[in-house]
Amino acid sequence: MSQEQRRAIDKLLRREPQGFAPLPVEKMRAGFAAMMSQFPVPAEARQTPATLAGRPAVLVEPPTEPRPGTILYFHGGSFSLGSPHTAMGLTANLVLRTGIRALSLDYRLAPEHPFPAAIEDCLAAYRALLEDTDPSSIVFAGDSAGGGLSVTTCLAARDAGVPMPAGIVAFSPGLDHTRTGTTMATKEGVDPFFTREGMGHTGDLYLAGADPAQPLLAPAVHADLTGFPPILLQVGTNEVLLDDSVRLAERARDADVDVILDVTAGVPHVFQSFTDTLDEAGQALDRAALFLSQRLG
Repeated sequence: MSQEQRRAIDKLLRREPQGFAPLPVEKMRAGFAAMMSQFPVPAEARQTPATLAGRPAVLVEPPTEPRPGTILYFHGGSFSLGSPHTAMGLTANLVLRTGIRALSLDYRLAPEHPFPAAIEDCLAAYRALLEDTDPSSIVFAGDSAGGGLSVTTCLAARDAGVPMPAGIVAFSPGLDHTRTGTTMATKEGVDPFFTREGMGHTGDLYLAGADPAQPLLAPAVHADLTGFPPILLQVGTNEVLLDDSVRLAERARDADVDVILDVTAGVPHVFQSFTDTLDEAGQALDRAALFLSQRLG
């Protein structure tokens, strides 16, 4: 356990002023892109612009002939920020560790396109892949809001009668717009990124007045996961979103779904991005890659 590395990352993240101050979404997007550009992206992964169901995407491939299968990746950013490029470090690492290609989708963002636009785009992308690909050779993966979309896209697919993918990997997923998890309070101040108030602000951009107490907005509270594929949830203990994963794992268990709840102590939101400074980041990505490879094996 790299206690010194964990403490150093926490100290680094707390150099920025803590607390919440609302900003225009354009400024939030620029700040998020600048922050994410600091995380390393493996140069070996090949990136090619693509289109999927009418939306921009990025095809990410290993340097050698890819293994069979496709990772459909959904980036994070509170449903209002980010792009495939801000999550490229995570996407490329999964591709290199598995040898499987990924398609990272540039879904529509709030507030210009609030709920359920992102889910509609992700489901349309999945349907497009299914036109010439068997569902058993597709897995979903995502981080933060994108981790939430990996779950809610499965919900939407199942309810529409679309076959399930082979598995889901979600890094620090956002799974509850009601914000009722215990760790929303107990991890306030421990989480160096988020507060309940701040998540309420970005959440409202996505909700646009919709009732959050429904499965597609709060699957950790309201979703029936019957028929879901195996799920891997990775989360840190220094997160207000910790209980989102804990409660979804319980719902998966109750629905008789294979689920792994993978909790790492003392690390922040989407800690897997810190591959250059945290041993546990690479180890978590190795576990995620093994899970995906087994699902597509």
